[in-house]
Amino acid sequence: MAWLDAHQPDDVGSCVIHNDYRFDNVVLGDALEVRAVLDWEMATLGDPLMDLGSALACWVQADDDEVFAQFRRQPTHLPGMLTREEVVAHYGARTGLTVTPGRWRFYEVFGLFRLAAIAQQIYYRYHHGQTTNEAFAVFGPAVQYLEHRCRGLVR
Repeated sequence: MAWLDAHQPDDVGSCVIHNDYRFDNVVLGDALEVRAVLDWEMATLGDPLMDLGSALACWVQADDDEVFAQFRRQPTHLPGMLTREEVVAHYGARTGLTVTPGRWRFYEVFGLFRLAAIAQQIYYRYHHGQTTNEAFAVFGPAVQYLEHRCRGLVR
């Protein structure tokens, strides 16, 4: 949290951000174009790179380690899919934003930290018997892994 506070860059702009943008929240057409975006209850106004950071926190690519591969819920690891770095470069080219690796690191860490906070609150509810879905039992170790991944990025 201290690293995020100390390294937060100025916003690159302000727009409507979805806050949960990923493949399972879009409807694709026959040519794989986005036809609709679903699940808007967390939408707000903010820096568009915050949305990209949150989206790519769930983006598991083919060369990610075995633990992170277990987080995969979308086909981002398949041949032909862009890497996170390629997505960031494509986004920058399409929007005209300059997103240097140093600048991007903040958004990547923020996205992973945000994902860890969500997993922690779900695990808390599971641990205290407020939800009983056994799939949530692994969320405690997942939070520790996400912290490890964040710390690796900020070193």
